Parts: sequence; structure tokens; C-alpha cells
Amino acid sequence: MRRRLPGGLRWRLLLALLATSAVTLGATALVVLPPLQDRLREQSVDSLETAVEETESAFEATFARLDPLFAKGEIQLAAYQFEFFEATEQLTARSPTARVLVMDDSTLPSDSNPLNGPPGFLYDSEFSRQLKAPRRAAGRAMLNGPTTQMDGDSVLVARPLEVEGRLAGAVVAERELSEVATLVGLVRTRFLIAAVVGLLIAALLAVALSSTLLRRLGRLRAAALRMTDEGPEAQMPHDQRRDEVGDLARALARMQEELRRQEAARRAFVATASHELRTPLTMLQGTMELLEEDIRSGRFDELDALRQVGDARRELDRLSALSGELLDLSRLDAAVPLRAEPVELSEIVRAVAAEFELRARERSTSVEVILPDGPCWGSGDPDAVARVVRILLDNALRYGPRGAPVQIEAHSSAGGAVITVADEGAGIPEVERDRIFERFHRGSAAGSAGGFGLGLAIGRELARRMGGELDVDAGAPGGTRFALTLRTARSPAGERTVRDRVSA
Repeated sequence: MRRRLPGGLRWRLLLALLATSAVTLGATALVVLPPLQDRLREQSVDSLETAVEETESAFEATFARLDPLFAKGEIQLAAYQFEFFEATEQLTARSPTARVLVMDDSTLPSDSNPLNGPPGFLYDSEFSRQLKAPRRAAGRAMLNGPTTQMDGDSVLVARPLEVEGRLAGAVVAERELSEVATLVGLVRTRFLIAAVVGLLIAALLAVALSSTLLRRLGRLRAAALRMTDEGPEAQMPHDQRRDEVGDLARALARMQEELRRQEAARRAFVATASHELRTPLTMLQGTMELLEEDIRSGRFDELDALRQVGDARRELDRLSALSGELLDLSRLDAAVPLRAEPVELSEIVRAVAAEFELRARERSTSVEVILPDGPCWGSGDPDAVARVVRILLDNALRYGPRGAPVQIEAHSSAGGAVITVADEGAGIPEVERDRIFERFHRGSAAGSAGGFGLGLAIGRELARRMGGELDVDAGAPGGTRFALTLRTARSPAGERTVRDRVSA
């Protein structure tokens, strides 16, 4: 029974997005809110100082106009105090929440007034609040000049007032900074509400995103299970989106196509191997039955028996070649390490060419060996190099025309140490050159010449495992020309010939 996709991924995506949003909002609050409160307090102080400076002249003008009248007794104290209302209105217009006080210098110490008391009170825009702190601020301003001081959550800005160079009094503006805390608290509350709304939206987006993502992954999972049950021919979903899930879908499609190709190659190999095995086995079975019958009947013909034994030997050679190729494939798949040492390619070419002399004579052809004047050293495994050369010579003698020579050459070039094998056959069609190195692929020219489509695949794999390459020369003027290229190696001191180390 098929299980559904686990729901853990959905919740992990949801929690990850919510955690990311929460951390982002928390970091934003830490970065924004504390500096915001400090900045607002600074702006409140600056705006109050600016308002006092801009209206200072209005208070000085009032002092200049009323002092002579008050000294002559032409204006009463109440009227004198009331005249500061207009200047106070100008200041509160610029700083609406400020408290404004006006003091005179009547109690400052002087030659005519030795008392060291607080300045005299003239005007207060808010009569309900205490006067102690503003009076002290006014006294400091008249003694020491303009001052700005913080008193808890209040700021006091005091400026001395002068009339014709004479100290007349002071104006004090007081403003509560609790409104800043209130404003910051309001911002914090709004920010919290916005954060909650943002987290809800993030949760909805996470649910929508995870649902879409899991639905797409669910289709891929179902397709993978169908492929398990039905094989490579199962239908795969098409996901053309340019994201990771789309890439996964396309990768699965490529994997399915490769599985189909491998399955087709496996079936072709099974069919070929079945045919190739059935033929020699049937031949061997028939030969053994005939020999047994002749021996039992006493009508034994020695020449006919030798002919039958020769046929049986050839079929056994085919079976031996198949088992050898399958053994090579198993070693390659098991990643058995190869040696990496200097190999004298001329010795390899000469030794392997000698192995094929008898077979070449049977086909009325010759193997022409072309070697350089000096040694040709390449880096690789001697047995693996010899195996690749044997594969190439076997193909050349098998598919080349009878009587046409086969050339094998070793030489050094700028690209490395090279062994080439060339025949004068019909060549390889352009459409097959990309597939001749695939396992179990037999070219259209193979016909009944035998072979299992494994030799060139083994040869290229061995070449690449040694850090080289095996390829077909597309520019050859006629026939087929294969080139095994290895890395150039330096001649080792006292190196003995590799002919003794190359197994037949």
C-alpha cells in the first residue's frame, strides 16, 4: 500500500518562514524603536530651543515698553503681567505643548538689592504647576547665560532678556517629554499589530507555498513509485517551471530515458548473447553427439573428427571471448584500481601484433607495425594498454576486408603518447560514431561477424581510467582509424622491457 507524503515538510516550511519573519521583525524593532525614542526627545528639545530663540526679541520688546511705565506707576502689576500674554502666544504657537514663564531680575543680588533670592515671578501660562524648577533655571540663565536642562521627563530652556544692555529678566519654556514616550508606545503598539498581521500573512503564504511544493513533489513521488511498479515505461509528469523542483522533474525524466535506453540495450544484449551462446552450444552438442556416434559404431573417420574438433575449438573461443568481456565489465564496474606507471608503447604494440600474426594469415592479410626511431613512453597500466590494443586489432581484423593490411602505429605527439589502429574497411557511418562506444551496441556493419558490442565500451572505459582517451578518427580518408591517447611519461632509469610483463 502506498503511503502519503509525510506532513513534516509542510510544518517545517511553515515554522521556518514564521521564525524568519519573527526574527526579522524583532531585529527591526530593536534597530528602530530605541533610536526613535532618543531622536524624538532630541527633536523636542531642539524645537523648544528654536521657539524660545525666535520669540526672545518679543519678550525683550515687551520689557522695554513696559518697564518705564511700571517704574512711573502708570501701569499696575496685573496689567504689566498681562502684557506678556501676546509674546507668550507667539512662543506657544511654535511649540504648542510648552509652558512659558517670565521672570524679572528684582531679586537678583546687586548693589541696590543685596538679597540673593529667586527671580521675581511675572507670568506663567500654566498656574497649576510648581515654580521651583523654572525659577532655578531662570536664575541660572540670568547669572550664567542661556541654559537647557533636563528635569526627569521635563526639559527647561531658559534665556536671559536684556533691554538696552541691561538685564531685565528671563523667559523659561518647559515641555514635558512624556509625550515622546507616549508616541513611541503608540508606534510600538502599531508595530506589534503590524507584526501579528505580517506573521498571519506569512503563515498563509507558507501554507500556500508548501501546498504547491508538496503537491508537485507528490506527483514526482507517485511517478517514481509507478516507475518502480511498471518499469521505465511509466508515464512521468511534465514540470516546466524553472526552479529546483522543475529541475528534479527534468532529472527524473532524463533518468527514465537513460533507464529506457539501458533496458533496450539489456534486451538487445540478452537477445544477442542468447543467439551467440545458442549457436556454439548447439554446435558443440552436435559435434559431441556425432563423435560419440562414430566412436560407438566403429566407423571413426580421423579427418572428419579433426574437422569437427576444429569447429568445436572455434566455438569454444567465442565462448571464451564472451566470458572474458563480461569479466572485464565486472572489474570495471567494481572499480578495480589500475596501475599508473611509465609504459613503453612500442613494446606493447610489437608484442600484441605478434599475437595476431596467425589470425592475420588465416585472413590472407598482414599487420603492419609502424614504430618511432626511439622509445615512446606513456603513463598507464601495461595490461590495460595491451587489452585495449587487442580489442582494436580484433575489430580491425574482424570487420576489415580480407587481404587488406591493418596498420598499428605508436608515436608521441603534443597531445600525449598515441597508439593508432587503422583498417581499410567500409568505415563507421556518421550516425553511429556516437554510439559505438556504448555497451552492447553492435554496428550495422557487424552482420554475422560475431561480437557482443562490448569491446569498444571496455576499451574506452580502460583508457579513461588511465587518464587517457579512446576515440575514432572522423577525419580518416578511408576505412576506420582508432586512436588510444595516454599521458606522456618520462623514461624510468633502468626500466626493464614490458614485453615480459604483458600477458598473452
